[in-house]
Amino acid sequence: MIDKKEFEEMRNEIGAFDEKRDKIIKDSRNVLKLSKQIIYSLHRSETKEAEKLLFDIKKELENLKKHAEKHPELLYLSAYKVAFQEYVEAAAYYNWVKSNKLVTRKELGVSADSYLLGICDLTGELVRKAINSAIKQEYNAAFEIKEFVSELYGVLLKFDFRNGELRKKFDSIKYDLKKLEDLVLELKLKGKI
Repeated sequence: MIDKKEFEEMRNEIGAFDEKRDKIIKDSRNVLKLSKQIIYSLHRSETKEAEKLLFDIKKELENLKKHAEKHPELLYLSAYKVAFQEYVEAAAYYNWVKSNKLVTRKELGVSADSYLLGICDLTGELVRKAINSAIKQEYNAAFEIKEFVSELYGVLLKFDFRNGELRKKFDSIKYDLKKLEDLVLELKLKGKI
C-alpha cells in the first residue's frame, strides 16, 4: 500500500538538506563577524589587523562557496547572499582606507548584485570616516570622501533599480551624501577647507 522506504529516503534527503543549509548559515555568520571586525579595525587605524582579517574572510568565503556550489539551491539563501555583500563592504572600505580607490567587482570576484549592495553600504562607513577625520582635523580627507560619494551616487543614478533591497540601499546613499555635504559646508564656513 505505502512504500515506507520511499518516505524514509525523503526524510533523509530533507534532513541532509537541512544540515547543509545550517552549515551555510553558520559559515555566513562567520563572514559577517569578520566583516564587522575588519571595519572596526580600520576605524581604529589598525590596518595590519584588518589585513589579517581580510585574509581570514577570503578563506571563509572560499569554503562557503565550495560548500554551496555542491548544492545550487543553497546559493539562494539570504544568509549566503548577505555574506558576500558584507564582504564587499569590508573589502571596499579596506581598499578605500589603503588607496582612496574603489575596489572593482572583478578584483573581489563577486556577483553584480553582491557588489552593488556592498558598495551601497560602504557609504555609511565613509560618512563615519569623514566625521572622524574632521574630528582629527584631517579636513581634506572629509572633503575627498564627500567627492567620492558624490561621484559614486552619480554613477549609480544611471541604473534603473526596481523596488527592493538594492533600491532601498541606493536611496540611503542620498542621505549619506547629504550628511557629507553638510559636514563639508560647515568646514568651509569655518575656514577649515
